[in-house]
Amino acid sequence: MRIRIVGAGAMGRGIAQWAAVAGHTVELADVRREAVTAAVDFVRSMLDRAVDKGRMTAGDRASALERLVPLDDPWAEGPDVELVVEAVREDLDTKAEVFGGLERALPASAVFATNTSSLSVTRIAATLKDPSRLAGLHFFNPVPLMRIVEVVPGAATRPEIPPFLTELVTGCGHRAVTVADTPGFLVNHAGRGLVTEALALLEESVADPVDVDRIARDVLGLRMGPFELMDLTGLDVTAAVIDSIWEGFRHEDRLRPSYLTPNRVVAGLHGRKTGRGWYAYGPDAPAPADEPPVTGDADRPVFVAGDTAYADALAASGAVVEAGAEPSERAVVLVPVWGTTVASAVAALGLPAERTFGVDPLPAAGRRRVLAVTPAAEPEAARDARAVLARAASGADPYAVSVVRDTAGSVAQRLLASVVSVASSIAERSLAAPADIDLAVTAGLGYPVGPLAWGDRIGAARMLELQRALHATTGDPRHRPTRWLTERAQLGLPLTDPGTSPAACAG
Repeated sequence: MRIRIVGAGAMGRGIAQWAAVAGHTVELADVRREAVTAAVDFVRSMLDRAVDKGRMTAGDRASALERLVPLDDPWAEGPDVELVVEAVREDLDTKAEVFGGLERALPASAVFATNTSSLSVTRIAATLKDPSRLAGLHFFNPVPLMRIVEVVPGAATRPEIPPFLTELVTGCGHRAVTVADTPGFLVNHAGRGLVTEALALLEESVADPVDVDRIARDVLGLRMGPFELMDLTGLDVTAAVIDSIWEGFRHEDRLRPSYLTPNRVVAGLHGRKTGRGWYAYGPDAPAPADEPPVTGDADRPVFVAGDTAYADALAASGAVVEAGAEPSERAVVLVPVWGTTVASAVAALGLPAERTFGVDPLPAAGRRRVLAVTPAAEPEAARDARAVLARAASGADPYAVSVVRDTAGSVAQRLLASVVSVASSIAERSLAAPADIDLAVTAGLGYPVGPLAWGDRIGAARMLELQRALHATTGDPRHRPTRWLTERAQLGLPLTDPGTSPAACAG
């Protein structure tokens, strides 16, 4: 296939490398000739590195470079061009100008694709004389390594174009997911669940960014915590995406932005690229503070309220776990919370407020437990409870223990509930198939498991119980359960099941 790529920046040159290595002839063009030269040099250096590392032969490198054809004019005639991929800046007028010139230069049979990440594909297509020839083809940076591509049909896109683009993507070794033309498409939309809930936790002073990140990594198993991720992406970019998706979905509560981000963006606290974000960067930047040492009495007796499995796990770690219906006067009390608060358990069960603490019963992906403290907590009792939680079975490393403020569900539960809820909302609206949601999120965001499959690991009924408890405890509509989750919990279906459609039953 002969493909023309217009835009020789980071995305354009990545797409050019990907397509040329896969065997396609690639015309690379830009309004700045020097940008094309720099892009070809970059691709050459990447292929040289691949040869040096043994991932490509010298012959394959030479063939790929022969297939990379620099153009002086983006709007040059091209009777043999079958596909155009536009990768210019995110501006509707600029993209309209590019496609207008391409319509005049190329045959009507050439398919047009835009790599837009934030603009409506339908609105871009509407600037063409023939809007039916354009679809979205959204790659992720770096293109050769991020092996997922979103295929986005616009409202007028011809039905044969999405399968054509999907076949191209899979033939070049990447995975394709078809998604609706909605704000954020799929990956950026699904990614809002983690960061918006992390910002909400920070708003409520539940935990500092470093503690939220530690819990996200060590309890949920994420590669990076949400604040680390925002610093890597750039808070200016993250905040703009959060705002645009929230506005695009008409102020949907579960996508609600935080008041914390605008001032930080204006102050230039964007993350790695500015040297300071939620963390400091650079050779002289201080490292995040170490966790406080465990100083309490690990032998203090502990009483676990209402969860024998958690009590058994503590006992297996060597903790002195009390039996009976009520705690002794010496014991610290641990309450495994599920969408509720420690404070509500103190009031409902008549527990001693000064020595009652919350724990998260979610199975940890690493060796970390979480202790939630209320305003009534006695510091010495909290230190002792932390020491008890840090205990490990003989021969094992001790657990790290994060101390956070009491909140409905604790930190990990709220992050997980939000991730599953946003993905369920995407499925409920039929913006993407359940399997594509999980594939795109694992490939595009690096989550250990897709959000719907993650919910299934917990169980649909258990997730519904969590979200109903969060909603009832906080009164915040951001936590309301989706119909997708509610129905599947009631019917005994997994969240990954697309279900039976009315169309399947009509004929």
